[in-house]
Amino acid sequence: MSTDRSGVDPRLPKAPSSIVVYSDLNCSFAHLGVYRLHEARRRLGLAGRLWFDHRAFPLELFNHSVNERPGVDSEIAVVGALEPEAGWRLWQGPDWTYPVTTLPALEAVQAAKAQGLPESEALDLALRVAFWAGGRTISMRHVILDVARGTGVVDVTALAEALDDGRARRAVMDQFEAAGGGRVNCSPHVFLHDGTDEANPGVSARWVNGDFGVGFPVIDADDPAAYDRLLEHAAELLP
Repeated sequence: MSTDRSGVDPRLPKAPSSIVVYSDLNCSFAHLGVYRLHEARRRLGLAGRLWFDHRAFPLELFNHSVNERPGVDSEIAVVGALEPEAGWRLWQGPDWTYPVTTLPALEAVQAAKAQGLPESEALDLALRVAFWAGGRTISMRHVILDVARGTGVVDVTALAEALDDGRARRAVMDQFEAAGGGRVNCSPHVFLHDGTDEANPGVSARWVNGDFGVGFPVIDADDPAAYDRLLEHAAELLP
């Protein structure tokens, strides 16, 4: 595990009750993974004991490019078929309404942490559903705030103030830096307090007939129980 100057690995959760999830909001594999995390926690009776500490893995910064719609669209039927209940739909709006960036939404998720991890993870999940199932332009301020209002738990006034003064922007960039150099492999990548980590848990995929945006993904293996194993191990770390 890589560490910073203080000797602490910046990728790991600060407490055993937290599970770090590096991801982007417009990554289909992350939408699948976050849905499975929530479902596994509910199924295992660990709600209120384990929390998800979402960290930014901004694909647009790593790739120096928009996360292209043709690539995203090509994943929906393949990845969505693994968990249809997560909520998926091809983009129905005009092309010019498609989100060109997820940075404001990623920043909002970090800003919500000032209210608590429950609020932050609720906003993260709601933004994913808004984009993937609702076709909403989550790069826009008013959409982010409306989605936050819909969670019923996020203080929207406090969130708007945080977005307007940019106080969480540094957190996004710090997380981008912490993830760089191969320290975080992909979106999603899960880390536990004891250093256990798994990239794209349970899923093995490859692209055929071209890379992202040209070809299409093929799922070679899918083991949904990977999330149960991660959460069960995280529960063993609780004091």
